Amino acid sequence: QVQLVESGGGLVQAGGSLRLSCAASGRTFSTYSMGWFRQAPGKEREFVARIRWSSGSPNYADSVKGRFAISRDNAKNTVNLQMNSLKPEDTAVYYCNAYQAPFNYWGQGTQVTVSS
Repeated sequence: QVQLVESGGGLVQAGGSLRLSCAASGRTFSTYSMGWFRQAPGKEREFVARIRWSSGSPNYADSVKGRFAISRDNAKNTVNLQMNSLKPEDTAVYYCNAYQAPFNYWGQGTQVTVSS
């Protein structure tokens, strides 16, 4: 059974940092594209960052470029999101995603709250 389990969310003041982790199990994800999405209250889920299986150049949403950094460890089946200079508008539930057509997996999400 495939599972993606996020951790590392919490409450932080504006300007602070958090590091999210996603542990994947149930299959080998080394060839999957791994990413993070987020969903704020009343809004649609949106893309945050993605890193391909070859660990080439990652992709980021414009709103987080220069502040967030995604990384992966294929040996451990984990993907991390380092979030710096957090803003109140970063408040959302953050979801881990693993994608390789036709498979698309999601975690349950972890809450990130940034206070002003």
